[in-house]
Amino acid sequence: MDSPPPPPPPPPPAQPPQSPPPVNWEALDALVLDFIRSDRLVQPSPAASPSPPSSPSSTSTTTTTDTTACSSSSSSSSYRSRLLIRRARRALEAGEVDAALALLRAHAPAALSDHRLLFHLHKQRFVELVRRGTVADREAALDCLRKALAPCALDAYPEAYEEFKHILLVLIFDKDDQSSPVANEWSIQRRSELAGLLSSILRAHLQAYDPILSMSLRYLISIHKVFCSRQGISSPISDLTERLLFEDRDPPAVPQEYSLEAPPFDEVDVQALAHAVELTRQGAVDSLKFAKGDLYQAFQNELCRMKLDLSLLDKLVHEYCIYRGIIEGGSDVLPGTAELKCSQNNDVSLVNKQGAHDETRLDCEMSNNQNGDCSTSDVAHQESWSRRLRRVRSSTPGQRRRKRWRGRVNDLDYACESSLDDNKHDSLSSALDMDEDTSIEKQDMVTSSCLTDTRNVHNQKYEVILEMRDLTRKGMASKVVEEINNMDPQFFSQNPILLFQLKQVEFLKLVADGDHAAALKVASTNLGPLAANDQSLLKPLKETLVTLIQPNEDVLTNAVSLPVLASSLQVAMSRRLGIEEPQLMKIVRTTIHTHTEWFKLQMCKDRFEHFLKIDSLKELDPSVGSRNMSKALTDDCGNGSSQITTCSSGKVPDEGSPQFSSEVACDENAILKVMEFLALPRADAIQLLTQYNGDAETVIQQIFQ
Repeated sequence: MDSPPPPPPPPPPAQPPQSPPPVNWEALDALVLDFIRSDRLVQPSPAASPSPPSSPSSTSTTTTTDTTACSSSSSSSSYRSRLLIRRARRALEAGEVDAALALLRAHAPAALSDHRLLFHLHKQRFVELVRRGTVADREAALDCLRKALAPCALDAYPEAYEEFKHILLVLIFDKDDQSSPVANEWSIQRRSELAGLLSSILRAHLQAYDPILSMSLRYLISIHKVFCSRQGISSPISDLTERLLFEDRDPPAVPQEYSLEAPPFDEVDVQALAHAVELTRQGAVDSLKFAKGDLYQAFQNELCRMKLDLSLLDKLVHEYCIYRGIIEGGSDVLPGTAELKCSQNNDVSLVNKQGAHDETRLDCEMSNNQNGDCSTSDVAHQESWSRRLRRVRSSTPGQRRRKRWRGRVNDLDYACESSLDDNKHDSLSSALDMDEDTSIEKQDMVTSSCLTDTRNVHNQKYEVILEMRDLTRKGMASKVVEEINNMDPQFFSQNPILLFQLKQVEFLKLVADGDHAAALKVASTNLGPLAANDQSLLKPLKETLVTLIQPNEDVLTNAVSLPVLASSLQVAMSRRLGIEEPQLMKIVRTTIHTHTEWFKLQMCKDRFEHFLKIDSLKELDPSVGSRNMSKALTDDCGNGSSQITTCSSGKVPDEGSPQFSSEVACDENAILKVMEFLALPRADAIQLLTQYNGDAETVIQQIFQ
């Protein structure tokens, strides 16, 4: 059993590239809202609606006052707990072990009942005291040995006493001696490792897990990397994913009690966890032990061990929020956000700092980016946009209702006398809220002074696009078409499918109102000619005409997904005006696609898909006709967006539940047995079983022979 596992079978042959499936941006909006509320990245509003649960294990929000208050309290508690973890981590990384111990005693004393953790903390404290080199610190180090480290070594774990004796060598070997037997103990890297271990333990102890968005991104990006590696293809978003998700992880929290007996865990759970977060089988077993058998808690623990660049994620979320109209602004770009686009996107004109008198020049530059020159017709087209923009300037009440971005304020300086016990939550929360208000006021002063004249062309273009998107969501298709034609007569000639769907909405509204004559006029004037020019529109045209003989009050909602149409219109209009789609949208679109392809290869359903709300990102509309049309619309409007060349196994026919197309149906127990004994991924185990008629024993015998 100790022999190395056999090499995996070669990947299946590549198939033609596929377009990424459409993504439910409304679902992503909800995840982003949860993220910015949970991490307090926006200014709190008294009338703010309750946010979705920040932890997947939380119950869904209801309309009752008690549930809302409970959810708010839980979110606030999780936020404070995550701040505590960040502060303790920074203290350890700076070598301030006494400060970290003081934080734990004040806010999480139960965590110190872990003798293994306590021994590591005292050992690092001893090293840091010796590192300082003063006489007083050396005396303090010897006192630490006698009163803390030695007693803790006796009952921490079996190897602790030997480690205790080894650490004594720090007293006689210099910290700069790289050949000494305690060079590793002197290493600054030990601080980071201990800080990561403490974070893992505190996170589980306090149930202070990250918001769903950050956990979902960790999971999707890790699957994306594995998929690209196994299929031998390059990732179109590698420059973003490599910077966003680091390769190294925090050390795992080790269960305090070991048992030589076989763990009472279902092998299905063990394998699901091991392959979901790339653990060895023993690593998955240890993780389940630490979580007391709770698969989803173990999964969260392992996901949060993956290190994410939080500052970069904030920039991506900020860019997305502006694009989607979740927060105010369009020109107040976070530092570094523009850098995200240099390696993938064409040059895009950003904010014009000169004011309204440069409108025509700026618009002309964006037209050059798209068409190569700035002709007379282009100038006329841009002037029509400018007139519309000037109208928007005087009426932007919608923007005032949006949230105000405040960013990640450094709230790490708690009052240490406040405890995280339930009876002291209120006092600590008040102190934090006061700090937040002060920070917000300071940021607002800076923002106001720096952005006095930022209501310029670029901001107003966002407003026009968002207005058209919101009108589309309300089903006001005729007004949308009229407004866009007035601003840009050439827009729909370049986006005929968008025009078809908008006219389809107009047709269906007229049918629902009983005005069949007007509906038929729309069909003959607009839908018919569009379908005649594009054969792929004939089928949806026929399905649309059938509604004439189906009296149904819900005919519009059953036939067209207005949110999908609105999002597609926003993407097309933004591209027309030289506004690139957010990088976060590209990451999510690409990783959702590889997630689907990966589980086709695995020939099973992702057990954690619903837990991380990934299934909601894939849900577009319940009606088949709407889903097919949305797919065509996304393909038409997605030119230039990131795509990935996929190499599907071809064994799963569609996006439905996985099925076996092989003549040999593999038993689930046989698959798990081969995965366990040979330490193989699921897809490789299935391929081997199909070669040997589904017999796990034969597969294992053949491999080891």
